[in-house]
Amino acid sequence: MEKIIVLDFGGQYNQLIARRIRECNVYCEVKPYTMPMEELIEMRPSGIIFTGGPNSVYDEKSPHYDPKILDLGIPILGICYGSQLIAYMGGGKVETAPVSEYGHTEVEVDTSSSLFGGVSEKTIVWMSHTDYIAKAPEGYRVTAHSKVCPVAAMECAEKKIYATQFHPEVLHSREGMKMLRHFAIDICGCKGEWRMDSFVEKSIAELREKIGNGKVLCALSGGVDSSVAAVMLSKAVGKQLTCVFVDHGLLRKNEGDEVEAIFGPKGAYELNFIRVNAAERYYEKLKGVEEPERKRKIIGEEFIRIFEEESKKIGAVDYLVQGTIYPDVIESGLGDSAVIKSHHNVGGLPDVVDFKEIIEPLRMLFKDEVRRVGLELGIPENLVFRQPFPGPGLGVRIIGEVTAEKVRITQDADAIYREEIAKAVQEWQDQHAGRSDLEYAVTGPDGKVELRRHGHDELPPWMPAQYFAALTNMRSVGVMGDFRTYDYAVALRAVITSDFMTAECSDIPFAVLQRVMNRIVNEVKGVNRVLYDLTSKPPGTIELE
Repeated sequence: MEKIIVLDFGGQYNQLIARRIRECNVYCEVKPYTMPMEELIEMRPSGIIFTGGPNSVYDEKSPHYDPKILDLGIPILGICYGSQLIAYMGGGKVETAPVSEYGHTEVEVDTSSSLFGGVSEKTIVWMSHTDYIAKAPEGYRVTAHSKVCPVAAMECAEKKIYATQFHPEVLHSREGMKMLRHFAIDICGCKGEWRMDSFVEKSIAELREKIGNGKVLCALSGGVDSSVAAVMLSKAVGKQLTCVFVDHGLLRKNEGDEVEAIFGPKGAYELNFIRVNAAERYYEKLKGVEEPERKRKIIGEEFIRIFEEESKKIGAVDYLVQGTIYPDVIESGLGDSAVIKSHHNVGGLPDVVDFKEIIEPLRMLFKDEVRRVGLELGIPENLVFRQPFPGPGLGVRIIGEVTAEKVRITQDADAIYREEIAKAVQEWQDQHAGRSDLEYAVTGPDGKVELRRHGHDELPPWMPAQYFAALTNMRSVGVMGDFRTYDYAVALRAVITSDFMTAECSDIPFAVLQRVMNRIVNEVKGVNRVLYDLTSKPPGTIELE
């Protein structure tokens, strides 16, 4: 299978680079820069991408790689720190820039370069650097520059080595996808044949062969990831699969019953379904615990302990299936990259797990790819496109100690928020459907732009990819009915994102937020203040803990 490998040098956009390459229908994986070159060669990559990073290449302690990689004949693209590393390894000169560049920057590009074919001669890109390439290595030509950066891009076409000081992978680089597509398809020679339908077919066959006659236990939360994993396993091994749904008391309002209605005995899927009501067990374990990572570890360990107990009841179990996806893996730490937060099904696993092996069929997929797999499997759209929900549930949407009372407050506030967003979306659709003055441009992975008109199934431009209510650990004085109150503040979160790796705050109409606020403070006992979280990712994460 053709693939492109991203070597991670500590850049914040490492996973985003992989996501963009996959948009070109080319399979891509992120590997740590510490990966031995022998292993890299064995993977037979069609191309290699060096990520950005916070270090200076001329610092002896900074991440480096064997310079022989430049002579392998494999196409290479260096981005930001990666471009400086190519220059440094090739004998060029990297220095502290006289003027640092951050944010939107206009660059002039040489459109005769294979990387910039069809790109505007002057284009806007995203810069984020303090060092710069002062002198390109011998045999390289400069293919882009800005007012303060003389080598914004360079190449050695003979060796198929390319480098950009800017970040083509972020959406702020207006024609970045064109550049990445040129690298993947034109320079690396990939055919772009990686599709979800072939992935599903191949994965089911591999699961069937791997599991054989073994018994499988699936961790089913009812969320998109675990639901897709469960249906995939059911198609692979049928009744050999038992799905255990742990209601840890940290779910959204009425969600436990909704999950059982879908996957239980009266549901649409032929699954062995077991529901474990473990709310009190979790509340006791989390009593007095405030530190976010500790809460995640406790929740993850209890998941495994409960699965072990249930597996003993049904007899010997060979495999545990989890809905781990690629962002979970990357955020939990990859090589020398920083651990952003442990996920209950990655970094939160206990040391001893009483199963032969853990199977994670979605481990290498991003969220939108998981949704496409779900559609290929025939899962209803309303389930495939439901709101994302973290494994630790409301445990990471409640700041500080988790209690039954705090869970009740969060559930009620969140239910109101979701209800009002749904109403606002319906109102917008009713008002705007079919209006020709609301045409908007859509740019595809191939760089082509087409105009679309809002229809009855269109969503408003402010529609969040994820939104929820969280409970802060702050209490403040308020007044209700002429009486003093001292209650909690609820934080509303809503983000717009395509990959859940980077995200921006959604511009929800103020009138909608006002309605949500009024209902929460009037209907949810224990709340007298509502806040709106404007933080993007980075620097924040989507969840609060």
